Amino acid sequence: MWLPSSSSSSPSAIVSDLLNTNTTASDLVHGIIEKIPLPQWAVYILSAVGGIVLLLVVCCVCVCCCRIKRKKRRQKPAEPLVKLQTQTGGEPAQPDAGDGASKQPRGKLLYSLEFDAAVSELVVGVKQASSLKAMDLRGTSDPYVKVYILPDKTKTCETKVLKNTLNAVFNETFNFQISKANLLTSTAVLQVFDFDRFSKHQIIGELRLKLGQVDWNHVIEEWRDLQEPADVEEENLGEICFSLRYVPTPGKLTVVILEAKNLKSTDRDGSSDPYVKVQLALDKRKWKKKTTSIKKNTLNPYYNEAFTFRVSMEQIQRVNVVISVWDYDPMTPNDPTGKIFLGCDAPGNQLRHWADMLANPRRPVAQWHALLSMQQIDATLALKKKIPLASNLPF
Repeated sequence: MWLPSSSSSSPSAIVSDLLNTNTTASDLVHGIIEKIPLPQWAVYILSAVGGIVLLLVVCCVCVCCCRIKRKKRRQKPAEPLVKLQTQTGGEPAQPDAGDGASKQPRGKLLYSLEFDAAVSELVVGVKQASSLKAMDLRGTSDPYVKVYILPDKTKTCETKVLKNTLNAVFNETFNFQISKANLLTSTAVLQVFDFDRFSKHQIIGELRLKLGQVDWNHVIEEWRDLQEPADVEEENLGEICFSLRYVPTPGKLTVVILEAKNLKSTDRDGSSDPYVKVQLALDKRKWKKKTTSIKKNTLNPYYNEAFTFRVSMEQIQRVNVVISVWDYDPMTPNDPTGKIFLGCDAPGNQLRHWADMLANPRRPVAQWHALLSMQQIDATLALKKKIPLASNLPF
C-alpha cells in the first residue's frame, strides 16, 4: 500500500506547491501579454475598459430583467380594471366615458333666466360659481363668465373678473332682445373662463341651455354642474396685443399696436396682408383714425407702432377706442378680419383693460384680446357716421 511521504503532507510543502502554481500562472499571463504587439500600459488600459464595458452590459441586463418583472406584476386581467358597483336596482353602473381630464369636476354655476314677453326681452343672471377647477399653477383661477345666445350671437356679454378664487360671486344680469318665436329655437351659452392678461384665456367649463325646453311661467334660478366645452366652438378670428397709456395733464392717449397672432386667413393662399386701424369714437360718433403699416403674407404680424391722440380729461370718460384688423387687397375692397373696442361702454375684459389704464396714469398697460366679428361690434357700438362740427360739440 502506498503511503504519502511526510514531506508532501507537511504545511511547508503545501505552501511551496501553491507558490509554484501561482508563479506558473503569473508567468503564463505575463507571457501572453508579452506576445501582444502593444505596449504593456496600452494592454492594461484596454483590459480595464473591457472590464468596465462588461460590467455595464451586466448591469443593463439586470435592469431590463427587473423592469420586465415589474411590468408583469403590474399587468392584471382586463376585468378587474373596471370595478362595477351594483346600483339599487341590481344593474351594474356603467363607467364614465372619456379620459380622466373630462371626468374631473369643473365646478358649478348658479344662474337665472327670465323672459318678459311684453318687451321681448330675455334676462340672464349670473349669480355665483363654486368649486371651480384650478387653472393656475398656484392652485386657483381668475374666473369670469361670458354669456351669448345662439344661433344669432349678435351680442356677447361678460362679467367682471374675480382674482384668485374658486368660489366667485358675480351677481350680474344681462338683457337680450329676442322674440318669443326665436326664443324657442335658441340656446343660451354661459362659459366660465380663467383670465390671463398675457395669453389666451382658458375655458373652465360651460352651460348650454335649450331655451325651448324652459318653463317660462316663472323665473328659473338653479345650480348646474359645468360641462366640458362643446367641440364646435365659436369662430376663432385671432388675437391682438396692444397697450394703452393716458397722461392726464397734457391730455394724451397713446395706443401701441404690438402684435397679432392666429389671424383668420382671408386670401386663397391661406395667408393675409394684415394692417390695423385705430379709431376713436366720441359720444358714439366716429372721431379720429390712424392705421398701421401693412405686413405681407403673415397671420402673425408684429407691428410695435404707437399712435397718440389728444383727449382731454372730460373727453376720456366719453371716448371708445375701436381697434380693427383688415386684410389689404390692392384690387378689391379690403376684407375685415376682426374687431374689438375699449372704453367706459365696453364689457368684460375690454372694460377691465380700460379701467387699468385710467387707474395707472402715465404707465402703459398691455393686454391680449380675442378679436370679435365686425358685425357684433358694430351692432353693440352703433356708431354714427360723422362727428358734429367743432362749434356744435359740448366741449
